[in-house]
Amino acid sequence: MTGDSTFEFYTERRLIQLTGISARNLSELLAGLERVGGSSIFYHTHHQYLAHHFEKPLFYNDFALWISEALQLDVLAEQLAAIDLLSFSSIRALREEIIAKIRGYLAENPDNGRTAPPGDEFYFSRSKSFVLPTGNIAQDPADFFRRLPQVTNESLFYHFFEARLRLERNTNDFSRWLADRGETELAREIDSLDPYLRSLDELKADIIELGAKRGWR
Repeated sequence: MTGDSTFEFYTERRLIQLTGISARNLSELLAGLERVGGSSIFYHTHHQYLAHHFEKPLFYNDFALWISEALQLDVLAEQLAAIDLLSFSSIRALREEIIAKIRGYLAENPDNGRTAPPGDEFYFSRSKSFVLPTGNIAQDPADFFRRLPQVTNESLFYHFFEARLRLERNTNDFSRWLADRGETELAREIDSLDPYLRSLDELKADIIELGAKRGWR
């Protein structure tokens, strides 16, 4: 990400693969959640944020969406959708929270044996990421904000979602670099922007606006 005091914008390309693990009911979903790799958990909880939607989907979380549509268990689906993804700094902790929500539901509803109709099974996928330099390198915070309008959503996704959660960092790459350059207040302001509550286009616009308030545009 950085070289000395510079910031290099990276991007990612993803290869989506089936894992061979599927589920027809909650018990099988639990078993799958415990078996699959972290890249599968990340994919099913985050890939919708990179998609371009004309309308926001009902659920960004694939597990919640499947539980709602295939099993028609809206209460549990809403519980999973309400998980605050920003509060997690590791895939491991996120996986444990999803599992705990499903186990808690099954404990309260032991007779629930709903099974997905044939053809509506849940198929676990995983994403393999290839991280690539873009050649876009900022020399200082002012230069960073001059370059930011040209940064793609894929690059923004990497620096805000991928690098923080999969690499187990406690903040996004932008805030970390700016704090290291002495811009601690600006770093905090960017870190306070919840990327799960806005589109990537909106996120970039909000960050650009924070720089503009300091005369960087």
